[in-house]
Amino acid sequence: MLPLSIKDDEYKPAKFNLFVKISGWFRSILADKTSRNLFFFLCLNLSFAFVELLYGIWSNSLGLISDSFHMFFDCTALLAGLAASVISRWRSNDSFSYGYVRAEVLAGFVNGLFLIFTAFFIFSEGVERALEPPDVHHERLLPVSIAGLLVNLVGIFVFQHGGHGHSHGGEGVFLHIVADTLGSVGVIISAIIMQKYDLMIADPICSMLIALLIGVSVVPLLRESIGILMQRTPPSLDHTLPECYQRVQQLQGVYNLQEPHFWTLCTDVYIGTLKLLVAPDADSRWILSQTHNIFTQVGVRQLYVQIDVAAM
Repeated sequence: MLPLSIKDDEYKPAKFNLFVKISGWFRSILADKTSRNLFFFLCLNLSFAFVELLYGIWSNSLGLISDSFHMFFDCTALLAGLAASVISRWRSNDSFSYGYVRAEVLAGFVNGLFLIFTAFFIFSEGVERALEPPDVHHERLLPVSIAGLLVNLVGIFVFQHGGHGHSHGGEGVFLHIVADTLGSVGVIISAIIMQKYDLMIADPICSMLIALLIGVSVVPLLRESIGILMQRTPPSLDHTLPECYQRVQQLQGVYNLQEPHFWTLCTDVYIGTLKLLVAPDADSRWILSQTHNIFTQVGVRQLYVQIDVAAM
């Protein structure tokens, strides 16, 4: 019999501590230069979004209010990008054998949807205001819109020099900031037009143009992220893969190439699988080596080849 003097507490698993988890994530964010810059810009962006919103309500400017809403959406995009940068570094496990690197693609897709929603909201409000242009206190617009432009220029500088734009999550956030920069420029232009010519319709027209620019800029990001999530063959390999198939089929001992599947795991990481039917006397090791070399040359990092030997 086992002694019963052992305390039950010794067998209890460690309790989940939310504070420890959050502090661990926070340390992970601050430890990496890319995510650290992203976090500080998120704080700056969120603070200024409140300033713009209050200022927009005070001056009755749709341009400024829509720009502030877009800045709030920027913050959700930055938060999604920040979460993706942390999640994508998590190690692979039994459930997620490829790891969590696709979190960045998912963040890019979510950011794209947010941008489409923002563009639709701004455009519909702009149309409504264009029909009945309200009185805008344009003399209050210029200082805050210039300050907004400076905040977004800081964001563009951070992204250009931090290497964020190369990933899909980073690209989504970068597009948010570029679109918001255009929004600030639009508000500045409309404020100048209203001051000089007293044309109140300049504010909603400017907002509609911003919305159209946002919509056009997000289409490529959405198309690309949807393609990756739907396991589309990488567009950059569309022309090179047929040549690779031909080269493999010309290898000595190869009868046929079957069931080729190629997809993008995350930014610039391509994976493929295929089946080769080979002659009974073929050198399978040599064929395998040559096949890997052919596909490595076009950028396929991981290739899984099944070799079937033809019946005699």
